[in-house]
Amino acid sequence: MKKKVRAIVWGLAIIALGVIFGGNALSLFSFNIFFDGWWTLFIIVPSLVSFFTEKENLSSLGFLGAGIILLLASQNVFSFDVAWKVILALFLVMAGLKLVFKGIFRSKNDKEVEAKVENLKTDKTDAQTAVFSGSDRVYKDEVFSGANLVAVFGGVDLDLRNAKFEKDTAIKAFCLFGGIDIKVPDDVKIKIKSGFVFGGASDDRKSASEKGKHTIFIDATGGFGGVSVTDK
Repeated sequence: MKKKVRAIVWGLAIIALGVIFGGNALSLFSFNIFFDGWWTLFIIVPSLVSFFTEKENLSSLGFLGAGIILLLASQNVFSFDVAWKVILALFLVMAGLKLVFKGIFRSKNDKEVEAKVENLKTDKTDAQTAVFSGSDRVYKDEVFSGANLVAVFGGVDLDLRNAKFEKDTAIKAFCLFGGIDIKVPDDVKIKIKSGFVFGGASDDRKSASEKGKHTIFIDATGGFGGVSVTDK
């Protein structure tokens, strides 16, 4: 569904662009697409698309607000010096609100994942850290007993498609201006707790398994980053 909505929105945007260029060429109307601040559309449009297609849409709302503020500055409504200060204030307020609401309105799923991750800690937990770098780990007929993943201005790739699962396992993932990709087989269930400030964690498998024998509990936190679970 998200892909369909995203495709529709981008399709309409491209059609509108074609109509503008065509209308200008045929002298049906005159519309200058390169108005002052036209470059802010590269922030505003993707933010709008993300807002309507992603679950973690607070960050999309923040970038949409930033794009609009920069557009107004380009139109000389106020200076860019003021704009950057307002954008910083906006992101700080939104980050604080997200933390407050996360703390007050904790879902049943979040509580369950937190408890499971804490209880499933073992001495065999794998560790991957990528700081201004990348880290790849591929399991081949090995037993997976859990993992701690950290990505700071870097990327972590954990491939569990050929791993062996003897019981439920847990993954703690932390991202700061980075990304973590976790590839899993089709026969495991995934439960995620996302505690991101501007970012998020998602299960992007084509067909999420609900009948798997074992479950991977993922506690994902951080900021300006993301954790993605895939099957490819």
